[in-house]
Amino acid sequence: MALRLIELVLQEKDGAELRELLKEHTVLEHRQLRLPDGEVLVRILLDAERNEAVLDLLEERYTGEAGNRVVVLPVEATLPRAEPEPASVPEQPPSEEKPPGRIGREELYEDIKDAAQCSRVYLAMVVLSTIVAAIGLYYNSVAIIIGAMVIAPLLGPNMALALATTLGDLSLLRHAALTALAGIATTMVLAVIIGVLLQVDPAAPEMASRNGVGLGDLAVALASGAAGALAFTTGVSATLIGVMVAVALLPPLVAFGLLLGGGHAALAMGALSLFLMNLICVNLAGVTTFLIQGLRPATWWEKDRAGKATRTAIVLWTVLLAGLIGMILLLRRD
Repeated sequence: MALRLIELVLQEKDGAELRELLKEHTVLEHRQLRLPDGEVLVRILLDAERNEAVLDLLEERYTGEAGNRVVVLPVEATLPRAEPEPASVPEQPPSEEKPPGRIGREELYEDIKDAAQCSRVYLAMVVLSTIVAAIGLYYNSVAIIIGAMVIAPLLGPNMALALATTLGDLSLLRHAALTALAGIATTMVLAVIIGVLLQVDPAAPEMASRNGVGLGDLAVALASGAAGALAFTTGVSATLIGVMVAVALLPPLVAFGLLLGGGHAALAMGALSLFLMNLICVNLAGVTTFLIQGLRPATWWEKDRAGKATRTAIVLWTVLLAGLIGMILLLRRD
């Protein structure tokens, strides 16, 4: 796990108190540099997976005062190297919980919030990926379709939806939902226009494989959502994981637009059902993975609100998924 450097400025009396409080937490280094006017610059070096507990402590005790701001910096390397903990460590203080094996909540929040912004660049990437995917489906080219999924920015909004649900954050939920809807609407409208202009062949293998739902598609979507959440929580690059999420979402949505624009309404509904099922599975798997990773709000009242939001979302996604699968099976029987 990577290292993080936490910095903040406190009054000297608060610095002495913090020194005692940090004895209950495992940090690699803690220094306080004296500044003018009776202040100290606090620098705490620690593993990224341990910074959530320290950040919660700092937020609870010190960030309420005017001018106090905690800054978290990524650390590429240190000299001398930070020594790993020995295999058998002494018993830790009872106040310190086992590290969650992920980056801190605030760091994760900032990463996902930035990835879910509905900007001009986001919409431009949606347009470009839709055009490339449509060309790939039209020419039945797997390579071109993969290229479209590489540039499709669909991971951020869906992981933001899952995180907002897990934390009960209504503001993030609104922003993520609007960004996701803007991307979906842009893709659908553009794909329909392309479908009207081109002579779409619904029998083409790449097109035909996306106008129905199978158990394999369900597994891919669930795995994509779980992988996306893990990529963000472990702090690794989410670029390749974004391709996997795009596999589940972009081609079915583009296929729906092409088929609808080409006048194949019945087949278009099959592609739309595949997209909706994948969208539900990605978000359901994302919420579940965040819960398994132990992601919770800091305060008890936020935890209560987040618990209710999470239960509601899981029930809603599960009911929608069951209803969609039931409708698909009923239509197949008919």
